[in-house]
Amino acid sequence: MATFQESQVLEKLKAVKYPGFSRDIVSFGLVKNIRIEADSLLVQMSLATADLKVPQQIKADAEAALKDLVGVGVTVSVRIDVQAPAQPVTPSAAGIANTSAIEGVKYVIAVASGKGGVGKSTVAANLAVALEKSGARVGLCDCDLYGPSVGLMFGTQERPFADSQTGRIQAVERYGLRLMSMGFLLDDGAPAVLRGPMVTKYTQQFLRQVDWGDLDYLVLDLPPGTGDIQLTIVQTVALAGTLIVTTPQEMALIDARKAVGMFKKVNVPILGLIENMSYFLCPSDGKRYDIFGTDGGRVEAERLGVPLLAQIPIDIATRECGDRGMPVTTAEPEGAVASVFLQVAKTLRQTLEK
Repeated sequence: MATFQESQVLEKLKAVKYPGFSRDIVSFGLVKNIRIEADSLLVQMSLATADLKVPQQIKADAEAALKDLVGVGVTVSVRIDVQAPAQPVTPSAAGIANTSAIEGVKYVIAVASGKGGVGKSTVAANLAVALEKSGARVGLCDCDLYGPSVGLMFGTQERPFADSQTGRIQAVERYGLRLMSMGFLLDDGAPAVLRGPMVTKYTQQFLRQVDWGDLDYLVLDLPPGTGDIQLTIVQTVALAGTLIVTTPQEMALIDARKAVGMFKKVNVPILGLIENMSYFLCPSDGKRYDIFGTDGGRVEAERLGVPLLAQIPIDIATRECGDRGMPVTTAEPEGAVASVFLQVAKTLRQTLEK
């Protein structure tokens, strides 16, 4: 006879992590039904993935976790309904592509990093500007709900509003881009105190309920790491690919590998690595200083088999422009750093639009 309850089953399943992530399968909402009978326990789950190894691992880990609970004589069965994730649509003969489930958006690019402090948001902001300068229609979504910075870098704290007819949130417009950030919804200095379900809700609202208009590219500035928001995004929209931002030293590269591994697990193409803070050129004598090491990003890109898209130097103007609310690619479009971002934008467009 079964002597356990549904709450105990859920508690055991909370020890099972989604492969590649730090969050458990219960908080991700994968468990859909639990049926307890006299001599059996059936757990039904549902998830979207194209990688058959993911449900296989979850099934094995879940059954192992539950066997300790049910004891001898009770059969444990875990059934997983695997659904295909949203997939990009092949461009038509007319050259019109719709590679995203977001209405009106052709390509969605995620900018990610394994750890914080590598300049990911600065890269995302300047890449978005560079894509716009290349002639594309571009939006930038700040998906870092806990540390939103798009408002600061674009010099605006404008409050978005909902259209009275459609109910959709209108993105903030700045420097030819359409923007959305949690920072636009908070008072100055107010923290975003959010738990797992609210994080998922806000992320989905930013992607689904914002009126992005007709865009060629929507750039997503992801939070660092491999957590809730990342999995929510890959299960909500079909990403054209992701860029991984790192710095040259091994401490950052360790976490960059984890980010690459996570996106590969969920079948998101890695468009390339960007090595930020690659070196410093002294303004007084032009001497180069490799503060964080030399060519770590290049070596790692070769090891992972992905392109190294750029090596971006530590630059005083980049910091100053960001602090005063104007990305350096806008403020100094002819400068050395802007030229790097413009080349990255050109390379990405050639890769995705060919």
